[in-house]
Amino acid sequence: MSPKPKVQKVVLAYSGGLDTSVIVPWLRNNYGCEVVCFTANLGQYEELEGLEEKALASGASKIYIEDLRLEFLTDYVFPTMQAGAIYERKYLLGTSMARPLIAKRMVEIAELEGADAVAHGATGKGNDQVRFELTVMALNPKLKIIAPWREWDIRGRRDALAYAEEFNVPVAATEESIYSRDHNLWHMSHEGGLLEDPWNEPEEAMYTVTTAPENAPDEPEYVEIDFKEGVPVRIDGVAHGPVELMESLNALAAKHGIGRVDLVENRLIGMKSHGVYETPGGTLLYEAHAALEQLCLDKDTLHFKQQVGLRYAELVYNGQWFTPLREALDAFVQTTEKRITGTARFKLYKGNAILVGRKSPYSLYREDYVTFDEDDVYNQKDAEGFIKLFGLPMKVQAMLEIEGLGVSHYRSPDYSNFKRD
Repeated sequence: MSPKPKVQKVVLAYSGGLDTSVIVPWLRNNYGCEVVCFTANLGQYEELEGLEEKALASGASKIYIEDLRLEFLTDYVFPTMQAGAIYERKYLLGTSMARPLIAKRMVEIAELEGADAVAHGATGKGNDQVRFELTVMALNPKLKIIAPWREWDIRGRRDALAYAEEFNVPVAATEESIYSRDHNLWHMSHEGGLLEDPWNEPEEAMYTVTTAPENAPDEPEYVEIDFKEGVPVRIDGVAHGPVELMESLNALAAKHGIGRVDLVENRLIGMKSHGVYETPGGTLLYEAHAALEQLCLDKDTLHFKQQVGLRYAELVYNGQWFTPLREALDAFVQTTEKRITGTARFKLYKGNAILVGRKSPYSLYREDYVTFDEDDVYNQKDAEGFIKLFGLPMKVQAMLEIEGLGVSHYRSPDYSNFKRD
């Protein structure tokens, strides 16, 4: 291994869990540097309690704890939702969207503090190491990056607890946590434990956000979500700011058991992992936004946008937020959002968000156009010429095959006179 670079001051992305608590003294012991901790409040709530005392007791010189919930929603979550970005058909990218914001602010604090390095607690097997480090490379490539999990001899919770005890690091937990989790205002993720075998049904005790569908209310509940130019702004006619709106939708959808996803996904680094996600309010927003797109976008734009959503999801998942391609795709998406104004109505019941209505002043759907009655816009006789032209390549191919082979190759063979020897 190459020798460790000289580091004077490092900014650590700090959660207050066992790993990052141990990283503080490890950085001081192995790099002889000052450690400044940074925690982003993205809606993990109770996990923020006591962080300042813990960080300072672990050996940090100071800690920044900043409320980034509004920026998280407006600059990362909503643009990703507007793009229709869903990774591998199910994952609504809750952790993926958070990492570039955390890393961006970590770089800004490093510059403010005059630090020459940043550090994170992501493991060498996961996606987060890539997301953190690509962001640093895009924003300030002069900063050194320290990833302790790729350097140290700690190989598990027992080793980490022993290290914490040796250097008087305050840690609350002494028993191994069954699951690895990530919580923010958009979602809760679960990995490890029973989930390491994808045949196992997740235990109900694992879920921390949503009610089990079978235990959800026995009566359905209706909700209306209003959008203005692609941004959710009202619930049941009442205006909310982004954070309050997200909290309200989370509580409502979670009560009805909505937003659970079980996925075996392809990590960027080449291995598969099994995770369970709880995204209650986000599930409603994705469905509502898609419902308005059905009304307001023309066919070609909607179909192309579906392709954009696939690529956008890959960029976000792979940590490529700060890239020219993501910015270019955003420009396209924001053009489509100018007409996404209207209301979607849902019936929530036992784990299901059932779309029961949508309306928009920009709706391209016209009842008088699709009716079977006569109208001034569409003459049914015109369809004959359209069909003849649309099917012309197929007709020409069939005529040539019949002329040469006697039959179109799409015709099934006739086995009626077939005799076995």
